Amino acid sequence: MITGSLPALVTPFANGKVDIDALKKLVDWHIDEGSNGLVPVGTTGESPTLTHEEHDLVVEIVVAQVAGRVPVIAGAGSNNTAETVRLVKAAKAAGASAALVVTPYYNKPTQAGLKAHFLAAADCNMDIIIYNIPGRSSVDMSVETMGELAQHRYIIGVKDATGDLSRVPKQRLTCGNDFVQLSGEDATALGFNAHGGIGCISVTANMAPALCAQMQAATIAGDYAAALKITDRLMPLHLATFQEPGLVSAKYGLSKLGLCSAEVRSPLVPLTDDAKSAMDAALRYAGVIN
Repeated sequence: MITGSLPALVTPFANGKVDIDALKKLVDWHIDEGSNGLVPVGTTGESPTLTHEEHDLVVEIVVAQVAGRVPVIAGAGSNNTAETVRLVKAAKAAGASAALVVTPYYNKPTQAGLKAHFLAAADCNMDIIIYNIPGRSSVDMSVETMGELAQHRYIIGVKDATGDLSRVPKQRLTCGNDFVQLSGEDATALGFNAHGGIGCISVTANMAPALCAQMQAATIAGDYAAALKITDRLMPLHLATFQEPGLVSAKYGLSKLGLCSAEVRSPLVPLTDDAKSAMDAALRYAGVIN
């Protein structure tokens, strides 16, 4: 089952190329630290600047290295329906558990267009997680549209990054109790689960997988006092991570842990000195580094 802490996995680079050895090391580390699944080649995995060949390669490597230990939700988003279908088919062929499909960005489809796009992806006969992030895609899938899509056997859940916690019970009403609702925002993940969510696709979990997994486990067990204590430890890291693009911060944090380089691809650039200082302080506060 897809639940709990699901790191939105970074794609490590070395000298401009995908660092396969570091990627494999990250997979094993995350599983050892308690992550409940992995989400490669999303935006945090720098999918916009990966070639098609690199995108497919990362999914194949992660699936092979996971070897069935946890679910793998492969990023398969595009604002081109035909490209999305290709990515979903490639994820299915690689053996991924599900595909994460974002609402098409920039071209701003109507609700009817969203339905057509996601039904085309689901007709690949692979489990689909809708990624609803209107702040980046400029289009918001309505609760009603999601309810209609949830009737398709292969559309099984949503990564909700709207920031509106009332969406969780609304979507439960339209989509049913079995519809997988995952938070797409680290800072509100506890509240999301309190409203009925069952996990988070997390950027912070790249650097603090054990703490994020423990927080998720506490909420699922109904121990919100314990979850609150962990959230308080993590909140400075959530905030520092998103002062600049989250994946850049995540790679910086991982470089401090010696797990991969901080290298990113243009148009992203390394963190400023001020952002590095904020990250260092937050990582220490969370107990991730000394």
